[in-house]
Amino acid sequence: MNIHEFGKENEKIILLVHPSMVMWDYFEYVIPYLERNYHLVIPALPGYDPDHKQDFTSIETIAEELENWFLERRYSRLACAYGCSMGGSVIVRLLANRHLDIQSAILDGAITPYQLPRLITRGIAIRDFLVVSLGKLGGTKILEKAFSTDELSKEDIEYLGNLMKNVSYKTIWNTFDSCNNYSMPPRIKTECKKIYYWYADKEEKDRKWDIRYIKKNFPNTVFRKFENVGHGGMALQYRELFTQEINKLICQK
Repeated sequence: MNIHEFGKENEKIILLVHPSMVMWDYFEYVIPYLERNYHLVIPALPGYDPDHKQDFTSIETIAEELENWFLERRYSRLACAYGCSMGGSVIVRLLANRHLDIQSAILDGAITPYQLPRLITRGIAIRDFLVVSLGKLGGTKILEKAFSTDELSKEDIEYLGNLMKNVSYKTIWNTFDSCNNYSMPPRIKTECKKIYYWYADKEEKDRKWDIRYIKKNFPNTVFRKFENVGHGGMALQYRELFTQEINKLICQK
């Protein structure tokens, strides 16, 4: 797994984990704001890295690889761990593993394991796989219908279309199957004292089960709803607010 670093001269480390169906450059707009004061660690997740041809593995495997990368470099303390959607799933697993000293965490629309029978979760994964696979087969016009939401511009759809050309069907399947069903310890504990769950007003209904899961398993989490933004839109559309919120969380005592 390729790891991109910025601001390595800074002491405080921020881990940024991107969602599915985008690449690590999802953070390109916020990097200039954050690298001034922080050491940014941005993994290019397998299956979504044009420089490393590999299929997506699993949330558990990615979390373990990240832990090993940090511990090998003696970067055991993170000022903040941020993950969006699928990236948020990785952060949830890191919090539960407790191998890294995560001072604060932001779960932005994070996907949590479905608390449903395996047969039902398999059916959901098949549905999501078919929708995205049709977009891969049919190009930008089908993608536009599949991702029918007012926060995707023409440029966004073209970006998705180009990405889909390089994403394998196995990566698409593994992504949905793993995000829906990744394993967690039977007794979930974390030493992280500052956990925030962000969600957009336009996705509140879709995140209902995830919010319920986080409330149950990470009871000290603070929930923040942002208006006029879609799923995963903070780093793309509100870069200054994104930076301010992370600064505030890290400086909070």
